[in-house]
Amino acid sequence: MNSRATVEPTSNTASGNGLRARSASLGLPVREGYERWAPIYDCTPNPLLACEERHLLPFLADLGNKRILDLACGTGRWLERITAQSGARGVGIDCSAAMLRVARTKHAIAGRLAQAACESLPFRAAAFHLAICSFAVGHIRDLVSLARELARVTKPGGDVFLSDLHPEAYAHGWRVGFRDDSTAVQIEMLPRGAEEIVEAFDAHGFACLAQLALRLGDPEKPIFVRAGKDNLFADACQRPAVLLCHFRRLDSPMATGEADECR
Repeated sequence: MNSRATVEPTSNTASGNGLRARSASLGLPVREGYERWAPIYDCTPNPLLACEERHLLPFLADLGNKRILDLACGTGRWLERITAQSGARGVGIDCSAAMLRVARTKHAIAGRLAQAACESLPFRAAAFHLAICSFAVGHIRDLVSLARELARVTKPGGDVFLSDLHPEAYAHGWRVGFRDDSTAVQIEMLPRGAEEIVEAFDAHGFACLAQLALRLGDPEKPIFVRAGKDNLFADACQRPAVLLCHFRRLDSPMATGEADECR
């Protein structure tokens, strides 16, 4: 799935695809929405993805021969980036056949993709050193099952990174969506607060090392300018746009203050 996010706190858009005001949506179910979105998903630069990438990439600089899982990989954005940049061995899963069809056109990752739900992963225990779930948590109804499955397939000491639309941005009217043949489309999502996410992962043997409320900044401004929406940039920077959480799989239940930063 891997929700593509641009900024629309008002009835205007920051680009052709992205977050849209609730009044300009059809409220499509997740599978139907991504079926329609997939053919154009990679076509438009995206400020929230750019913001997420510049904060998350430093954590992914030295992956070596580690095994990486890209959950809800969509068209393979992170899987392709990590494979090319670090030489890590990665695999991506998504429940959307349409998104995977696009991902399979990318030569570097074509044979590393599978259709599966994040709540029921087709992998052996302790198979991965690191997992990423980018802009998809709001589409996953069963957060507890997601945490349980990630606890099963990540190695002790393994890292998990989750990002999604920040609840404050959602409360301000930002939504996941796109423009399809001049029709503004919204895809259903359930905004997740950091406390809810941390509670679910803490209960399944993860320590929360960080929860970050990311704001758009000057590096994202050119995307607004190219889209002719630079008048929206200052307002979009006023509130948290992306929630990014970093978890680590513990060898045993947490007995220290390791997760204090997330409390």
